[in-house]
Amino acid sequence: MTHQHSSPLTCHDLLASLSEYIDGSLEASLCQELERHLSECENCRVVLDTTSKVVYLYQHNAEPESLPSGVQDRLMSALNLRDYLR
Repeated sequence: MTHQHSSPLTCHDLLASLSEYIDGSLEASLCQELERHLSECENCRVVLDTTSKVVYLYQHNAEPESLPSGVQDRLMSALNLRDYLR
């Protein structure tokens, strides 16, 4: 993630680093900035919570299956993430 320490994280910055944050592989200083942003942004907290739950459920499914056709698009649309993942 390209980030200048002088400017605060935006929602777009957070979403760009979300998977690394969930995986625990994000640099410590960026984790602190991300957590500061989360403390002030309810929308990003909801996205993090939802994404974390989806990752947990997928990782703990005994027999992972691929998503049926169209499910991923509906999920991205329902979570309003399409614009952030271009």
